[in-house]
Amino acid sequence: MQVAFIGLGNMGGGMAANQAKAGRRVAAFDLSEAALAKAAEAGCTPSASAAEAVSGADAVVTMLPAGPHVRQVYAEWVLPNAKDGALLIDCSTIDVESARAVASEAKAKGFAFADAPVSGGVAAAAAGTLAFMVGCDEIDFAGVEEVLQPMARAVIRAGDHGAGQAAKICNNMVLGASMIAVCEAFALAERLGLAPERFFEIASQSSGQCWSLTSYCPWPGPVEAAPSNRGYEGGFAVAMMLKDLKLAQEAAARSGAAAPLGAQAEALYALFDKLGYGGKDFSAILQLIRGKLGELG
Repeated sequence: MQVAFIGLGNMGGGMAANQAKAGRRVAAFDLSEAALAKAAEAGCTPSASAAEAVSGADAVVTMLPAGPHVRQVYAEWVLPNAKDGALLIDCSTIDVESARAVASEAKAKGFAFADAPVSGGVAAAAAGTLAFMVGCDEIDFAGVEEVLQPMARAVIRAGDHGAGQAAKICNNMVLGASMIAVCEAFALAERLGLAPERFFEIASQSSGQCWSLTSYCPWPGPVEAAPSNRGYEGGFAVAMMLKDLKLAQEAAARSGAAAPLGAQAEALYALFDKLGYGGKDFSAILQLIRGKLGELG
């Protein structure tokens, strides 16, 4: 199978590498020369343009920053240059409307399309253990699952086009709000004289257990793989969490849903971002809540 992979950032680079590890021919493209060089080291073939990458590919996978980028890349490079019968999969996290618009354009030109945003972060992208939330026609899901398999621990069809993005937006609203709650609990435990390690041990086996605590602990120490043990570097950036929370609030406003905790989470991450910490992992908000921003450097 020949796969075109467009977008080789923190997530896309690891994802493309896993396609190559699976023995697939990967034509890779990114605007960053450094990202292209890294992809080449991982077994991918750098392309001079997105159009060159997709020509001849059996499947096209994109991992781009936002809705406008996805619309532009598909309209200007993917749809005019992809071969007949190519399967198109966008793994970006974007608004539901953009996902449905691109799907409509793709189907009008005879292509099968899926929105398939991911959960798991940079470590899972590198390890090939991402969870994919897929929005596509049911008849196309088996093909989508086959393409995504080298990058995945789970591939779940959420529904028709746009459903993958809806699932991702809702999931990350839970993640953003739960991380703040976990950080507040650590900060309170500290003030009450409860050792953070003991709080972790207790809460991780009690009703406060959640992914933000046991898999991605914001307090350095308890979870070795968590970004909190790397100076909050190399994880899911504050700016990206803020983007997802904004998407959730926009979706809530359009649909008439109430999401007050999501709104508060967005406000806190917006403040954290404006203070200059947009590049830190989102769990670093612990230090804002503790009043210890100086410890972030």
